[in-house]
Amino acid sequence: MSDSPLLAPGASELFQLLRDGSPRTRAELAKSTGLARSTIAARVDELMRMGLVTAVADKVSTGGRPPSQFALNPAAKVVIAADLGASHATVAISDLAGTVLAESSERIDIADGPDAVLGWLLDGARRLLADVGRDDASVAAIGIGVPGPVEHSSGRPSNPPIMPGWDRFDIPGWLQEHIAVPVLVDNDVNMMALGERAGAWPSVDNLLFVKIATGIGAGLVSDGHLQRGAQGVAGDIGHVHVARGGDVPCTCGNRGCLEALASGPAIARNLRGIGVEAHTASDVVELVKRGNVEAIQAVRQAGRDIGEVLTTCVSLVNPSMIAIGGSMARVGEHLIAGVREVVYARSAPLATAHLSIVQSATGAEAGVLGAGMLAVEHALSHDVLASSPVRV
Repeated sequence: MSDSPLLAPGASELFQLLRDGSPRTRAELAKSTGLARSTIAARVDELMRMGLVTAVADKVSTGGRPPSQFALNPAAKVVIAADLGASHATVAISDLAGTVLAESSERIDIADGPDAVLGWLLDGARRLLADVGRDDASVAAIGIGVPGPVEHSSGRPSNPPIMPGWDRFDIPGWLQEHIAVPVLVDNDVNMMALGERAGAWPSVDNLLFVKIATGIGAGLVSDGHLQRGAQGVAGDIGHVHVARGGDVPCTCGNRGCLEALASGPAIARNLRGIGVEAHTASDVVELVKRGNVEAIQAVRQAGRDIGEVLTTCVSLVNPSMIAIGGSMARVGEHLIAGVREVVYARSAPLATAHLSIVQSATGAEAGVLGAGMLAVEHALSHDVLASSPVRV
């Protein structure tokens, strides 16, 4: 453990270069930063004392002593990541490279309220910490995704339609009474967008992630950065009115919303209306997998309705990739075919010339991967390290 309360000037900037995991020599770091070799040596030594950086296998020598290389030490600390859905929850422990070390999932009801759900999260996280030989002191930060709008600056849910009892609840404050680390809370779809990009498409800087499950929402990565909007509700496409919506009531209080027409429960309701037994999104998925024609047609139409809204999104933000995730993505190409049918037909040719519309590559792991990455990004950010660096 370092006795210094703060990193020396320049050490945090140096560390940001090393965070990508690529080993570099002192000479390479000096060339990249423009700092003197002696300064680089001092800063590297300090980062190594902090446990944030470690020496790795040396490069092949061209004569004389081989140059030492340095990179991020992913084992310096861990983060707790949680993906809370309407009817499920996953909690995981990740290292500082975002690699999941241990994970646990369980069916829960978000409507049970914050005390019950966060209590489950805390207990589960501590069991996983013990499983990987860590404890509370090894945690650098906590990242949590929840199925509703979140005021990002405070981490408090804001009028979440499917989260009774959670409105304005101080999630960070509740958890910090038990583990005194930064707690980052965001909408679950934002987390999924981060997780999908980090886990599958790191070179894609303009990505729209669409979650289709109990609700419908989108997370937008533009120019490599997550976009939350002025109040943190960017991407709330589930409550956009669609042409076929008519007077169909929605949980938000309005009528004709996309979510009321094309979400998993909505598709199941529509199928019951024509005599097909389907009560949940999972029922719909099973019907499609068995080749039920009515279910396939209903899913394809839901894709078209979603595509109607996404056409506007494509014109507005011009993504190069749309990834479709959430529980309804398990129906596969039938849903995505409906989305593609409308988006490619109605969007400007230039906007779709290089646009890929694909099924999520990270699947059910997207949310917990994103929550872990959000926690890591905060814990290792320049501002945090410059004022209160991670110690091991």
